Amino acid sequence: MVAPDSLPRTDAFRVSIVVPMYNEIDNVEPFVTAVHEALKGYARPWELIIVNDGSRDGTQQALDEQARLRGPHVRPVHLWRNFRQTAAMQAGIDAARGEVIVTLDGDLQNDPKDIPALVEKLIADDLDLVAGWRQNRQDGMLLRKVPSRIANRLIRRITGLEFQDLGCSLKAYRTSVLRRVRLYGEMHRFIPAWMATVTSPARMSEVAVSHHARTRGESKYGLSRTLRVVLDLLAVNFFLKFAGRPGHFFGGVGLGVGLLGMMILSYLAVLKMLGESIGGRPLLWLGFFCVLGGLQFLTTGVLAELLIRIYYERGEAAPYHTTLTTPPENGAGWHQPV
Repeated sequence: MVAPDSLPRTDAFRVSIVVPMYNEIDNVEPFVTAVHEALKGYARPWELIIVNDGSRDGTQQALDEQARLRGPHVRPVHLWRNFRQTAAMQAGIDAARGEVIVTLDGDLQNDPKDIPALVEKLIADDLDLVAGWRQNRQDGMLLRKVPSRIANRLIRRITGLEFQDLGCSLKAYRTSVLRRVRLYGEMHRFIPAWMATVTSPARMSEVAVSHHARTRGESKYGLSRTLRVVLDLLAVNFFLKFAGRPGHFFGGVGLGVGLLGMMILSYLAVLKMLGESIGGRPLLWLGFFCVLGGLQFLTTGVLAELLIRIYYERGEAAPYHTTLTTPPENGAGWHQPV
């Protein structure tokens, strides 16, 4: 494990706030205003990166207008189409310039006033992640709370991380550690699990944050989200255990299936030697296909080992396409402390 760089303890430490938005035109101006009110007089330079995830309701124009009115520290990122929340969050992370990255939703259910507390705890306690915990959620029971509780329980059981609210988007990260993982699918819910592959869970913490009911726009979540989480959870479990050695997973399955097939065929061979007919037995076909399947799993394991080496040597492609304006040079484009 590579030890993360230590956070410099200085008031000049910069914070990048990353917010994905999709069809949130009614929330753009109130959200930007809320962030500026929450960080008025904040002692650290900060920037606000709002990722427009292919919105079609005028969110793009509203964001550009806010950037024009507020200044260069408000940086819209416009994706070409709707790539979903995880890819939008990754786009914002890639665009961020601060040593600390804070993520939150743009629907004003997360309170921007909690940002300073998360950042200061991250720096003061020398942590890599501080996650928000919505102790008093202002959501509907059936469509939001129940799926979230199911998902959090599954995630805790599979990953071993004792977070109470992994679904809360409000989190503060050490940038140097966060950028060692890439986000795909619905993986924004599993960022703590992915970070556990490059840093210790002891360097992560969770604090209580405020949560408000949605007052504008429509929720993008429902019961189908739980099914997507379950599928992605299987993937994250695989990567947590076998990301660097996929041949062990496929090889183990292949050996087990192949051994089962060999035992079946050996049993049938003994019966054949005793004079019994085995040509019409379904067990013969089962043994044959188990041996064949075992060989295929072993071959897949070898190919997976080759691919993982190519992956680590050449890197990976971004899960989105975006048009991003080049940030100002010479330290410009930050909201400086007054």
